[in-house]
Amino acid sequence: MSQDPADVRTSGPLRTLARDGTTYTLLGTAHVSRASADDVAALLASGAFDAVAVELCPARHQALVNPDVWGQTDLYQVFRQGRTTMMAASLALGAYQQRLAEQFNVRPGEEMQAALEGALAQGLPVLLIDRDIGTTLRRVYRNVPWWQRLGILGGLLSSVLSREQVSEQEIERLKEGDLLETTFAEFADRNTVLYEPLIAERDEYMAARLCEEAQRDGHKNILAVIGAGHLKGIAAHLEDTATCTDPKATVQRLEARPPAARWPKVIPWLIVTAILAGFVIGFARSPELGWTMVWDWLLINGTLSALGSLIATGHPVTVLTAFLAAPWTSLNPMIGAGMVAGAVELYFRKPRVADFNSLRHDVTHWRGWWKNRVSRTLLVFFLASLGSAIGTYVAGFLIYDRIIGA
Repeated sequence: MSQDPADVRTSGPLRTLARDGTTYTLLGTAHVSRASADDVAALLASGAFDAVAVELCPARHQALVNPDVWGQTDLYQVFRQGRTTMMAASLALGAYQQRLAEQFNVRPGEEMQAALEGALAQGLPVLLIDRDIGTTLRRVYRNVPWWQRLGILGGLLSSVLSREQVSEQEIERLKEGDLLETTFAEFADRNTVLYEPLIAERDEYMAARLCEEAQRDGHKNILAVIGAGHLKGIAAHLEDTATCTDPKATVQRLEARPPAARWPKVIPWLIVTAILAGFVIGFARSPELGWTMVWDWLLINGTLSALGSLIATGHPVTVLTAFLAAPWTSLNPMIGAGMVAGAVELYFRKPRVADFNSLRHDVTHWRGWWKNRVSRTLLVFFLASLGSAIGTYVAGFLIYDRIIGA
């Protein structure tokens, strides 16, 4: 005989509401509290539910149930598909999670694990209702002006790599929200444009996903395990006719990746055109001036890219490859020096199983990024690319300085 969920005492907020023949029980949890895991277990023990929804996307669910998921990553495909930044951001978030676990001897997301295990034990379907973390990060990135993006990325890295103890204020935020919100909290407090994709959109998305699952599979009693900070917003959207009238359309709208601005794609071609025009002008004035410009380009671009690979402690052949490749890849925006250098680093220092197994722990400290072959390959990619980019601008200014002074 099932027990009324309202009679179950929980440490976190609990709200029950009904619409379209389905009853939704929303349990607000703290992601660093064992009490929240106990709340989940107690509610599932009531036997009142026919489905369990969790605040996870497929990628985060996979990482939770399969800790070795990084070992299945093809780094070369990550380079080719332009997913390097997203992977680095995911590693940074994972490092912050590991830091919390080590400091408090608590596994963040333990209540989600309890929900997954409880659903499995009772044979209940698990509904993954949160938006893909990559989509959320992209929408966060696109929602801020370009001049603030470097500050956000720098703040993200500094916060997760810091060896300082996690403050009580951060812990309180984790009790209210989740890992994503806490990591970006410093910026979200000052910048309302981050609140929309990071919190408000996800509230609407998760409400729409709950309605979508109920309409599609006919669930009548759903337990939704969500961060306490999302409870109010999700409940409001569940009561809103607009969100659940056509939940599929709502989900598609909020899953759409914002279109990339055109100017970042145009600028590299403009730079290449300007550099080639400089060579033409130089050779037109004198072959000696033209060849001087060519050597400036080769040495500056190649040296700075090689220096980036060297700082990343890349293989000697990787450093040499970066030196040789950078001047030519800089004239072809379709391929970067970092991709070439990263591929060579992978060839000579292929990550071992042990590197993937220790990746989450290694990246919690800045030295670990150089120690682990996986994260070091990412460093080779980023620093070789950065060196080549700086070299392009330095050499370009020098070329036109020579033209003006000639």
